[in-house]
Amino acid sequence: MAAVSLTFIAKPGCHLCDDARAVVREVIGSLAPAVEVEVTELSILDNPALMDEFAEEIPVVMIEGRVHTIWRVEPARLRTALQEAAS
Repeated sequence: MAAVSLTFIAKPGCHLCDDARAVVREVIGSLAPAVEVEVTELSILDNPALMDEFAEEIPVVMIEGRVHTIWRVEPARLRTALQEAAS
């Protein structure tokens, strides 16, 4: 089974990003080892295109290249989306 790609877009010092990151880690941990998730974290401060697109929407969680959620991560919804992406 191939790993599910999750991209986490944030910026340093963002409390919503810190909260969302904790939820993402918790959900991924709860799914292991049944679902393998490859996480890439990007900062909008390092990428002008991401800054233009997501400056007012961080944190952003993308699954397989598509926006899953912005601002707040709902654990049950994320868990379901990752399980579906893995199947």
